[in-house]
Amino acid sequence: MILIVDDDLAIRTSLGLLLKQAGYATKGVATPEEALHLVRTAPPALVLMDMNYSLDTSGHDGLRLLGQVKEVAPQVPVILITGWGSITLAVEGIKAGAAEFVTKPWNNDSLLQTIRTILSLQERPAETGTALSRRDLDRQFNFRNIIGADGQLLHVLRHVGQVAATDASVLIEGESGTGKELIAEAIHQNSHRRDRPFVKVNLGGISASLFESEMFGHRRGAFTDAKADRVGRFELANKGTIFLDEIGELDMGSQVKLLRVLQDRTYEVLGDSRARSLDIRVICATNRNLAELVREGRFREDLYYRINLITVRLPALRERPDDIPLLVNHFVSNLRTTYNRPSLKVGTKALHWLRELPLAGNIRELKNLVERAVLVSGKDELSPDDFQAQFTKASVKTAAPGELPPVGSMTLEEVEVQMIRKSMEFYAGNVSRVAKALGLSRGALYRRLEKYAIPFDAAQ
Repeated sequence: MILIVDDDLAIRTSLGLLLKQAGYATKGVATPEEALHLVRTAPPALVLMDMNYSLDTSGHDGLRLLGQVKEVAPQVPVILITGWGSITLAVEGIKAGAAEFVTKPWNNDSLLQTIRTILSLQERPAETGTALSRRDLDRQFNFRNIIGADGQLLHVLRHVGQVAATDASVLIEGESGTGKELIAEAIHQNSHRRDRPFVKVNLGGISASLFESEMFGHRRGAFTDAKADRVGRFELANKGTIFLDEIGELDMGSQVKLLRVLQDRTYEVLGDSRARSLDIRVICATNRNLAELVREGRFREDLYYRINLITVRLPALRERPDDIPLLVNHFVSNLRTTYNRPSLKVGTKALHWLRELPLAGNIRELKNLVERAVLVSGKDELSPDDFQAQFTKASVKTAAPGELPPVGSMTLEEVEVQMIRKSMEFYAGNVSRVAKALGLSRGALYRRLEKYAIPFDAAQ
C-alpha cells in the first residue's frame, strides 16, 4: 500500500486515481497525525508526502513529519512532493532521509517511474557477507566487457547487477581511466532498456553556448548558424539510457537546464516551444569530488541529489593489482588479432613487473603501455625490459619544438595538458589570450585548468 499525505483533497484524489490505474493500492490522509498513526499500525510500502500542512508554507511541517516517519519506520521510503521554488527545502529532506522528491505540477509518467524505481530498490535482496566468484556473477549478469576478479571489483559488479534492473539514476565515481564508461554500458546491458539506445555524452567537451543545441536539439533558423534541424542527445536516447560523462565539468547555467529536464522529464527543442516528454534512464560519471564542489558552490546541491540515487565508486588499479595480469593478457589477446601476431604473449616476469607499476592513468595507461611495447619491441614474448623502456619514455613525454609526439606515446588528454601548459607559459598566464589561442571559452579553459590541476599562474 502507498500512503498519500496531503491536506489538499484534489491532490489526494488525483494521485489516488493515478496510482490505482497503475495497479497500486493507496490510502490518502490529510494530516501528519493521521499519517503517523497509519505508519505505526500498518507501515506502507511507500509514502508520498506533501511539505506543507498549515498556513505556514515554509515546509517545516513536512520536514518534521519526515523525521517522525523515519523514526517510527526507517525502512519505509518517502517521496517528497514540493513546488519548484522549494527544491532547496526538498534537498534538506533528502539529507534527512527522503528517497526522492518530485515537483508540482508533476509529470504522471515520470512520477510512476520514480515510484517503480524506489519500490524496486526496496525489493532488491540485501547484500550478504557471502563472497561471490566472478563465475557466479557472470551466470547472473552480462559483464563480458569488464575484466577482473578482485574482491573490490566483484563487490562493485554485484551492486551494478542489482541496480541495473531498476530505473534508478546512477552516479559513477572514479579516477580517470578506471573504466566508468564500461560500467555505464554494463548497467544499460543488464537493464530492461538493453534493446534501446545507449547515448554517450562527454559534457566536458560541450561549451555553455552549445549546451542546449547539443542536448535538446534545434530547429533550422533557431539561431544564426542553425542552417538545418538538429536532433538533440536526449531525443536520441529516448526510451533508452543517456550516459553523461564528466558531469563535474558542467557550468552552473547548464546545470540548471539539466536539472529541469531530469526533474520534469520534459524538454523543448530550440526554436520549437512544444514541450516533449522523455522516458529515459540517466547515468552520470565524474573523476571529481562532487560533494566537495557542492560545498564550494561550484555544483548545484539539488542536481547532485537528483543524479546520485545510487552511487558506484570504482577502485583505482593500484587498489586491485591482482587484476593487472588479467588485463594485460586481455589486451595482448586483442592485439594478436589486430596486428596478426598469433604467437604474441607476455612473460611471467613481465607480468610481475607490471603488477608493481604506479599507474596513475589506471587501465587506460596500462592499455597504452602494452600496445606501445608490442609495437616497438617486435618480439613474440615481451620481457620486463620491453615494458620498462616504454614506461620510462612515457614518463618523459617530450617532443621537439614544432613536432608532434610519436603515435601511441601519449593519450589525447596528455597532449591537451601539455598544450595548455605551454600556452599558459607562452602567454604569461593571461587566461583570455590562452583561451582564444586554443579556441576555447574562458569557462571551458578554467574547467580544464582545474581538472588538470594547472595553477593559473603556471608561467611564473
